[in-house]
Amino acid sequence: MKVLSKLKRLNLREAWTKEAGDFTPWLADNIEYLGAALGMDLELKAREASIGDFSLDLLAKDLGSGRTVVIENQLTQTDHDHLGKLLTYAAGFGASVVIWVAETIREEHRQALEWLNQRTDTDTEFFGVVVELLQIDDSKPAYNFKPVVFPNEWQKTKRSQTTGRVSTKGEAYRQYYQPLIDELREKHKFTGARIAQPQSWYAFSAGTSGVPVSAVFAGDGTARVELYIDLGTVEANKALFDWLQNQKDSIEKQLGFSLQWERLDGKRASRIYVSRSGSIESTAEELEQLRKWQIEKLLHFKKILAPLVKAGVKQASA
Repeated sequence: MKVLSKLKRLNLREAWTKEAGDFTPWLADNIEYLGAALGMDLELKAREASIGDFSLDLLAKDLGSGRTVVIENQLTQTDHDHLGKLLTYAAGFGASVVIWVAETIREEHRQALEWLNQRTDTDTEFFGVVVELLQIDDSKPAYNFKPVVFPNEWQKTKRSQTTGRVSTKGEAYRQYYQPLIDELREKHKFTGARIAQPQSWYAFSAGTSGVPVSAVFAGDGTARVELYIDLGTVEANKALFDWLQNQKDSIEKQLGFSLQWERLDGKRASRIYVSRSGSIESTAEELEQLRKWQIEKLLHFKKILAPLVKAGVKQASA
């Protein structure tokens, strides 16, 4: 019989001495892994985001749904003070996703989060996540995010259906995008997203906040895969767009297909995309071919454009 190693759980302070000075910055830099544990593509929007006299640890966005996400963390066991702050932040930022990360979740706080999930509408979700520091024998410590409180998706879906708020077209979009995100997650490790939304687009992280890659049904009878540039200011957006467009020939050669370049002068954002004919009303066979096409283009966009975007943003901030 093979000799097996023993898995040890270490004190979090062995990796992060201070909550605000060590753990919060680390979590901000690794937010995509927290998102993956929860089935979301999380994009950081701000650290220490102010609301009155308080400061939220992390303000984020779920790219797949566009929802606002608030994240409060502790290197200790959960306490009443942080529960109160968490609800204050959720209300202040109008959050639809509320995440509490801690070393342990006390039973009364687990019950409180579960009660909130049962009582709130289908657009609001509360998560309790335990962060672990693990080690096998003398190996380097490894982190692990373990969700211990999460919405009952079946109950929330059932309640959503009974309200009749999802249109027939919205449901068609959801059924189209569900296999798309499943294949991207399971086969290509492209995303942590798990649940499609009843909407005409789906955005995915490309590694730079404010510049996701998206699959889109446009209003002109075409379907797209696009890189959407919105770094927060007109100046930053146009500078990155121009920097990329100066490499147009090289980029399109690497991709193997031509792109549409829309600087969108007069608007804050810019976009770069490839398109083909198609709509959600297409036949099942046509939608299957369209889904394969979008998956292929999304993979190309992330492989070729994502590193260039990072380089362009880094150069602009140098």
